[in-house]
Amino acid sequence: MKKNRKRIISIISISLVFILFISYNIFFRNDTVDALSKYGSRGEEVRQIQTKLKRWGYYDGNVDGIYGSQTLAAVKYFQRKNGLKVDGIAGKNTLEAMGIYSSSSSSSGSSSSNSNDLNLLSRIIYGEARGEPYEGQVAVGAVVLNRVRSSSFPNTIAGVIYQSGAFVAVSDGQINKTPNSTAKKAAQDALNGWDPSKGAIYYFNPKTATNKWIWSRPMTVTIGNHRFCK
Repeated sequence: MKKNRKRIISIISISLVFILFISYNIFFRNDTVDALSKYGSRGEEVRQIQTKLKRWGYYDGNVDGIYGSQTLAAVKYFQRKNGLKVDGIAGKNTLEAMGIYSSSSSSSGSSSSNSNDLNLLSRIIYGEARGEPYEGQVAVGAVVLNRVRSSSFPNTIAGVIYQSGAFVAVSDGQINKTPNSTAKKAAQDALNGWDPSKGAIYYFNPKTATNKWIWSRPMTVTIGNHRFCK
């Protein structure tokens, strides 16, 4: 009788340890991509966040995959500068702004990523160039894509758009406005390969520009109020 009781207690103890082990791995381990990185998280997703923020000038710490105080501060800085909720948590919206799509947030594969790219490109076109001629709106989208292809800029649409100080529409929150059908069509035309900017990677409004450097760039074309240049 005593042996059976000891055996039952032993089985229950082993079962409890096993349950605790499983619970720990499900709820507390952060060395897998979980699409919700925050202070204390570890893993590849954190490393991607650090890499992008370091490249864009928001983070100057080590790319070690550990979501510490420096990474927390950098994420908050990125959120603050780009019109996102400033909570220091790299949730879905913040990750997508960085061009990071985890398995859980992009289960539909490349079609989801393409849809996100179209939406984001539409929003920057609407924020930067609504009211401009249609060709000029497509040209703004083309500039973003030309930057993606250039080794001098981030290699994703989100990375280019959210690079610190790159676009006024991001700094002043215009990026968060809902794009109209014209901006969406312009974004699709740019994605399809139409480049009215003639290979430009910059543009500016000559009537309002005060930066002397931008005036020195070789011009490719002027469309509406924007001068496009390389």
